[in-house]
Amino acid sequence: MKNRVIGACSLTALAGLCFNAHSQTDDRPNIIVILADDLGYSDMGCYGGEIQTPNLDKLASEGLRFNSFYNAGRSCPTRASLLTGLYPHQAGIGRMTFNENLPGYRGQLTENGVTIAEVLKDAGYQTGMIGKWHVAETPLKKDQREWLAHQVYHEDFADKKCYPVNRGFQDFYGIIYGVANYFDPFSLVNGETPVKNVPKDYYITQALSDSAVSYVNRYVKGNKPFFMYLSYTAPHWPLHALPKDIEKYKDTYKEGWDAIRNRRYQRMKEKGIFPNSKDYLSPRQFSDKWEDNPDQEWDARAMAVHAAMVDRMDQGIGELLKTLEENGQLDNTIIFFMSDNGCSNEDCQNYSEGENDRPDMTRIGEKIIYPRKKEVLPGSELTYASIGAKWANVANTPFRFWKAKSYEGGINTPLIAYWPKGLKVKKGDVTSQQGHIIDIMATCLDLAKAQYPKTYNGNQIIPLEGKSLVPILKDGRRVGHDYLGFEHFNEKALITKDGWKIIQPGRNNSWELYNLNKDRTELNNVAVSNPKVLEKLIKQYDEWAKRCLVVPAPK
Repeated sequence: MKNRVIGACSLTALAGLCFNAHSQTDDRPNIIVILADDLGYSDMGCYGGEIQTPNLDKLASEGLRFNSFYNAGRSCPTRASLLTGLYPHQAGIGRMTFNENLPGYRGQLTENGVTIAEVLKDAGYQTGMIGKWHVAETPLKKDQREWLAHQVYHEDFADKKCYPVNRGFQDFYGIIYGVANYFDPFSLVNGETPVKNVPKDYYITQALSDSAVSYVNRYVKGNKPFFMYLSYTAPHWPLHALPKDIEKYKDTYKEGWDAIRNRRYQRMKEKGIFPNSKDYLSPRQFSDKWEDNPDQEWDARAMAVHAAMVDRMDQGIGELLKTLEENGQLDNTIIFFMSDNGCSNEDCQNYSEGENDRPDMTRIGEKIIYPRKKEVLPGSELTYASIGAKWANVANTPFRFWKAKSYEGGINTPLIAYWPKGLKVKKGDVTSQQGHIIDIMATCLDLAKAQYPKTYNGNQIIPLEGKSLVPILKDGRRVGHDYLGFEHFNEKALITKDGWKIIQPGRNNSWELYNLNKDRTELNNVAVSNPKVLEKLIKQYDEWAKRCLVVPAPK
């Protein structure tokens, strides 16, 4: 199945001028940013996982892996930060894509920020996006249930001025909302136009990969480098995968949580993911024993589908790499691969179906089952389910917790940087240099020799928060951030450049203090024994929260 429904928008006059300025002699690299959705820290083979990811493993073995790369804790805040180089509240999305009428919580990208695509397009790059957008306000309709099932039609899934093609991307094929039926996705658009029907054999992960291949084949015919943002929906719930991919993992997870987690940890040690740590596996967060689990068949199948979703994404990345190589572009293309947050603990089968972005029927009226009692195995379009907290704890090995939490299991995710022509550090290395999703914008500008603007389209632009990762790629080190701040639904944290971290897990809880240099998986709260350090970091957090529009916050 090859879905190549690709849209194209006309270049602006300014971009045309940039085209002339950057002619055939333009040797700036192509830039590809690939973002997975709810991928666990240890899911990939190159980070210790048993899932077959040979193409991502290739990028890792010939590139650089980060073990301390941070995100904003959840999908839309992370995407807002990635695109703008700002903290999520500054970018307008401190929570979700609903307007809460406060500057940091507008539910869509602010006009006081610019996207990577806007700046790079003006700097002479071709710009394209494929996949999940999730940074536009998505108000609900009265007939939302029927709309989700493609049984009624509305032209706009959000204000079109907030679509990717109106925020710097010349091409876009993907979804505007945050959740997708993988076989028949809601909010799928080509440019600005809704895609009303998809082929019978449609699967969104493959369609996104095919679209990326098509973009590259078109872009290489031009005389300008390109920036492409490939934002997969995988492996975010619902658990939807192709049967042939599920088959590969049908027996893999029958051993249960502990066996898989311990094996992942041993591989992580062998790969030196945390080279300065002797023993860093956190205790499993659940006392349940697999042998006492009455739902072994369902749970093993759920994780098999999760693995299949990751596997299919990796296959598509392999097709993209092959296309770059065939076109002579691989050596001078820098590829970043990362996840928007840690693996999710959500039990989506317990959500209310037919609301928000969760359909309760297919377009032909078939009932979609949310298997609250695990009565139907996941995998097909007729079920909506997720792996849940116990497997998420495994996926995020060696950390505790998961998506939307400010512990490492929520905000620390893999980053692979691959650049045959420009990477100067030892290939295959793991770096402990801190990085953050806000750094992607600064890195892209550095690579493109582009300037971050003070004004754009008549709007004052908030100063860039991120710092370029290029010095790490070339010299192994950089002068990083003094500290990094985090907040999402009252999950607060701050991490300093020397490894101290404070966490307040919820509005009414006490602050906790960890020394990540000695305690990588946050097992020993040392707040009581280090009151001056704690006091200093809380003050820094309060200053950051005020400056970055975290406060005032919605009630």
